[in-house]
Amino acid sequence: MSATAATSPASPSLPVWRDPAAWAKTADIVAVLIALSLPWSTSLVGIFAGIFLVTILPTLDFRLFLESLKRPIAVLPVALFVLALAGTLWSDAPWGARSYALSPVAKLLVLPLLFHHFERSARGMWVLTAFLISCTLLMAVSWLVLLEPGLSLKRGGDIERGIFVKNYIDQSQEFALCAVVLFYPIVTLLRDRKTWQALLLLAIAVSFIVNMAFVIVSRTALVTMPIMLAVFAMMHLKWRSNAMLFAAAIALAALAWTMSPQLQSKTATFARDYQLYKEQDIPTSIGMRLEFYRKSLRFFAEAPLVGHGTGSTRGLFEAAATGSVATASGQVIGNPHNQTLNVAVQWGTVGVVILYAMWLVHLRLFRGEGLVAWIGLLVVLQNFFSSLFNSHLFDFHEGWMYVLGVGVAGGMVLKAKSRATAREPAGAVRP
Repeated sequence: MSATAATSPASPSLPVWRDPAAWAKTADIVAVLIALSLPWSTSLVGIFAGIFLVTILPTLDFRLFLESLKRPIAVLPVALFVLALAGTLWSDAPWGARSYALSPVAKLLVLPLLFHHFERSARGMWVLTAFLISCTLLMAVSWLVLLEPGLSLKRGGDIERGIFVKNYIDQSQEFALCAVVLFYPIVTLLRDRKTWQALLLLAIAVSFIVNMAFVIVSRTALVTMPIMLAVFAMMHLKWRSNAMLFAAAIALAALAWTMSPQLQSKTATFARDYQLYKEQDIPTSIGMRLEFYRKSLRFFAEAPLVGHGTGSTRGLFEAAATGSVATASGQVIGNPHNQTLNVAVQWGTVGVVILYAMWLVHLRLFRGEGLVAWIGLLVVLQNFFSSLFNSHLFDFHEGWMYVLGVGVAGGMVLKAKSRATAREPAGAVRP
């Protein structure tokens, strides 16, 4: 099958169930359904991901697919999974814990399939747009839940302010990503004098930011969103615009903090949580993270090359726990809330090198200009910086945001590069 078969019209001579083009369109639609369901449901994402794998198989040209696996962007996610699989052999954890620890890494195997499929498909933007639309609807529902908490699907002690489904960390990651992504098309539309379209997107972006300021936001988003905005300013604005934007951002942030008890409360917890942990060993959010980091570094030092094996983390924390469960030092966890340490404890330096190499090659994939490259770049940057405070690559929701965003946008970028190469005159020297 040729590289363009995925976008060719269905053949009238073949029944639908045997036509690769029909299967390719079905795979595109299922990918859209994954994007639509990601902000709302983990079960639906799992179901649609399984369906996507089934629908994509009849479209594969296995020779071309195996050839594409030689690219670092595809081989490194596979290498991390293979390492995790091999790590089950030297782990002391029960086999149930080893297999459970494999599942967060397994979704990385979908990345090469997404690269290959959307390098040939013409519907990648459908998927990215579907995610934005779904997050916009969730943002509207979040405001409704703020006004009427009984509308939330969460019950009892799980109810969170303005949260309809899932949790405030996942919601903040979605809203922060969508808000910053929209700044690129807003600036582009304004430069093209398409004011009304720019104002519509600006209203949506501001709505995401206002929701985080006045409804609920995670501390991770408070840290990572300014970094993403700074990257946007450096890449797409002139220095005068940067200075004006920086001054406006400080003024707006100060105004939002003054008017929002939610932001005041969230920022005040940084110093308070650290003090309670340091002086009284109370298991605050920041205190527990510092405790997890301290112990994880010790575990890493004990097995620096290949780690303690897949699924070993909880057992190590159980052995290292001191004091009661009411103290920070007595906490037991299977996830140290830092992606690097999560990998280092289980698979040592080898795992960390593969992890950072994967992030690096995915960043390099999105070096070009255009909206799609900007989306892919932001997805990688958000995952990298938020993984300083969580294991977001292995978390279900944020991990699928990475796989879907990088996979779809990456395939589209590869397609654009292939077309650009094909248009070059014979004998041209590429820069």
